[in-house]
Amino acid sequence: MAFKVQVGPTQIAIHQGRTVLVCEPDGTIPFPSEKGLYFNDTRIISNWSLYADGEFWDLLSGGAISHDRSSIYLTNPALRTASGPVPASTLGLVLTRSIRGGLHEDIDIANYSGIPVRFNLEVGIRCDFADMFEVRSGRAIRRGSVATEWSAAALLETSYTNGDFHRSVTVHPHGDVPMSYANGRLSFVVALAPGEHWHTCLLYDLGDGAHTFSAPDRCVQDDPAEAAEGPRWQDGVLNVHTSNEEFYRTFHQAVEDMAALRLPQGGEHGMSFVPAAGLPWFTALFGRDSLIASLQNMVIYPEFAEATLDALGQLQATTLDEYRDAEPGKILHELRFGEQAHFKLIPHTPYYGTADATPLYLITLHEAWRWTGDLDLVQRLLPVAEGCLRWIDEWGDRDGDGFQEFQTRSPLGYENTAWKDAGDSVPYLDGTLVKGPKALCELQGYVHDAWMRMAEVFDALHLPDRSAELRAKAARLYEQFNEVFWDEAGGFYAYCLDGEKRPVLTVASNVGHCLWSGIVRPDRAARVVQRLMAPDMWSGWGIRTLSAEHPSYNPYSYQNGSVWPHDNAIIALGFRRYGFTAEAGRIARDLSEAASHFNLNQMPELYAGLQRTPSGFPVQYVGANVPQAWAAGSVFMTLQAMLGLGPDAPNGRLWVDPALPAWLPDLMLLGLRLGRHSFDIRFWREDGATAYEVLHGDASAVARGQPGLVEA
Repeated sequence: MAFKVQVGPTQIAIHQGRTVLVCEPDGTIPFPSEKGLYFNDTRIISNWSLYADGEFWDLLSGGAISHDRSSIYLTNPALRTASGPVPASTLGLVLTRSIRGGLHEDIDIANYSGIPVRFNLEVGIRCDFADMFEVRSGRAIRRGSVATEWSAAALLETSYTNGDFHRSVTVHPHGDVPMSYANGRLSFVVALAPGEHWHTCLLYDLGDGAHTFSAPDRCVQDDPAEAAEGPRWQDGVLNVHTSNEEFYRTFHQAVEDMAALRLPQGGEHGMSFVPAAGLPWFTALFGRDSLIASLQNMVIYPEFAEATLDALGQLQATTLDEYRDAEPGKILHELRFGEQAHFKLIPHTPYYGTADATPLYLITLHEAWRWTGDLDLVQRLLPVAEGCLRWIDEWGDRDGDGFQEFQTRSPLGYENTAWKDAGDSVPYLDGTLVKGPKALCELQGYVHDAWMRMAEVFDALHLPDRSAELRAKAARLYEQFNEVFWDEAGGFYAYCLDGEKRPVLTVASNVGHCLWSGIVRPDRAARVVQRLMAPDMWSGWGIRTLSAEHPSYNPYSYQNGSVWPHDNAIIALGFRRYGFTAEAGRIARDLSEAASHFNLNQMPELYAGLQRTPSGFPVQYVGANVPQAWAAGSVFMTLQAMLGLGPDAPNGRLWVDPALPAWLPDLMLLGLRLGRHSFDIRFWREDGATAYEVLHGDASAVARGQPGLVEA
């Protein structure tokens, strides 16, 4: 097997809930940088260093051992101490960290020098309490006051106060090892005979003024994850077996990533989890991101969808608030808890600047019903759904022309509020930026899909008039879209309509989402697929966000030529919807092979759109979130595309139409849930086709066929 270049960010990131630690591979937090210990959107610790008599330790190896734990192995440089010299690499130090509420740090030192040693171990800590948004922008402003207190009980408390906004960290040892504090450093005297070991714990308790989030008090090696969290979440979700080791590793890492990104939500229905968008910047409730991740995870853990729908439904906008881009019935984009949000210096309280979360909410509600058969969920959330439908009509269509448009009303709002939300992501053919309001192609597809799905829901609720109304609206949008957006000369749909209703013929990946939503006319689908798989769009590692022939193309950009795994997974599902199984399998392989080059087979948020070469490898995007929910979820979505999985839990039926590509000759699903059913199903290639066998569960509930939604 050829050697594979492994790529990935040179940092360690661990987290639990809304507490995130991002550090260098040696455990340090340099300043200035974006690294730090973050809590509720505030960087608590901005600088952390470890010294032996004033000298930095040397890194041997380090990494995250789970989403909330890391281990780092260090050794000493040559030291001159008051008790004599200590040769280099004769001391071993293991720094182990665990996050659960607060942060627990274990420091273990062993003396391999053959001589007694005595030195000062120092931990330097600085806190800036900067708002996460300001850290990312590089323009942090100190608005309040910082105070530090050291007590005789060996407690170091640093707090930040700005009016009624508070954050704090209290650092204290766990055990009876003496600790002192001076000159910004915690100090321990370490005296070791040859072969002797030394240990201490540091606990970092975090506070927000109302609650204290205490660090685990047990040492990491004495506190296994199972004891700390109960049974592993990963053991209760879909599992796969396959002879393709690459896909196997990618799938299981994606499951680990989703376990890491669970964000606990309390509510009237008990504790549940929504998928946070990504680490380190997006450990928050989102609209679009959490909904798409829930759609992707339906095949492994449909409970994400219910929790996300509940959480977003509770925060659905009820009034017009231009500062927050809120309109009655609209689903939020992002909810934050930092200082800027607290004082409404940013509109994220929550911010509603998203044009697609509202139709995606309806799509997710329907898909959750199809996977779980839970009509009570639909009935409970029906008022939210009706609000979404009204928003689509009254606010999403800003000028009454039948299309969905967006344009911010907020002085701090986003220029672009579809999934490509970078300010430069919607260019004309000449590279200049499109003027709004903008009617992006995928928004029309999402609304068409939402109407068709909700029509099916209203059928189940015995509301035929509502069902007929939505189908008629979907049919009109279908015809109008295919008349106005289609470019016959290019054999492709327009990226969007600009503010003057002129089609923008820039070739972008967004059109692939229209295949997923079913708004593409079947006789045009082949040309759309062919265009997306043309060399200027298909990089070999996936489909680019923008054509390489466009003047704005930059493979290293955020959304003008990069490759996004979730974007490709949605496109693969669209390919499959229209019967292009080979192309869907090709995209699935692109993503799987790309993941094999990233550390731990961990799919990043995005990577560069460079053309693949025989000796090449995917190139990371600087600042990409890893792990990232809809990047991890792309694996589950491509799995669904290759197997043609179609849920129909309301009727106790699972449709399958498998088309395994040659690179994935066999696949076994273990614990696939559909309503009250659970299945183990084996798929394998045989004579160019794919066969299947139900190993466990009601075989009569599994049928071969294409379920699909009836198209307008």
